[in-house]
Amino acid sequence: MELIDTHCHLDGKSFVHDLGPVIGRALAAGVTTMVAIGSGDGPPDLSAGIRLAEAYPFIYATVGVHPHEASKADDSTWPELRALASHPKVVAIGEIGLDSHYNFSPPDVQREVFVRQLEIARDSALPIVIHTREAWDGTFSILESHWPANGPGGIMHCFSGGPAEAERSLAMGFHISFSGIVTYPKAVEVHEAARIVPLDRILIETDSPYLAPVPYRGKRNEPAFIVETARRLAELRGEEFETFAFAASANWRRLCLPETKAKG
Repeated sequence: MELIDTHCHLDGKSFVHDLGPVIGRALAAGVTTMVAIGSGDGPPDLSAGIRLAEAYPFIYATVGVHPHEASKADDSTWPELRALASHPKVVAIGEIGLDSHYNFSPPDVQREVFVRQLEIARDSALPIVIHTREAWDGTFSILESHWPANGPGGIMHCFSGGPAEAERSLAMGFHISFSGIVTYPKAVEVHEAARIVPLDRILIETDSPYLAPVPYRGKRNEPAFIVETARRLAELRGEEFETFAFAASANWRRLCLPETKAKG
């Protein structure tokens, strides 16, 4: 069995004292690959994920400015982000997008920073990792205007919508990534969305240290817990656990690893 945690924040304070044991537990649970999201605390430090990817052969990285930190971006951010996008272990630009729940950065700044990063991703031929919270219409509008449907593709990270949002995302060429939310009994819309996503377009993640799945809900999340998310998704979809896990891992490799793309 192989599992890939396609989205985890291992650089933060939550893991500063026990990152080694956390990684060890993930490997023991069957997690062969982890993707360290490189947004960190925002500019000027854009290398949080890369540092982890350079330290561990089974960790890959993304680079990007999270909508929460969009107001920290300045003229120096964009050339640095372009340069980091060419790092051999950077597999995507993200997480990027819009967040209307907190509005830690002004909405107009979020939109401007989002568009700038879509341009960099397009020019770098890298997929994008989308964060959208209470901002589906705005996110879709920007993507429709600035992201080619036949381009490098992307991931709707930590999917929290229902079937309508899933269908629209799929029509735009995105993969859909489910987190521990799908294990929550009251997340009925997410359950329904999980059932309709084609097997070749589904991904799994922890979003560690956030959103721990049942039975760990309320605790710090970590990559080893992705087993529970994968098990619940397979159950919802009526698929064998091993079949689902294999497919989800293969999906990520096709989308994000250049050597896999080159082999077709």
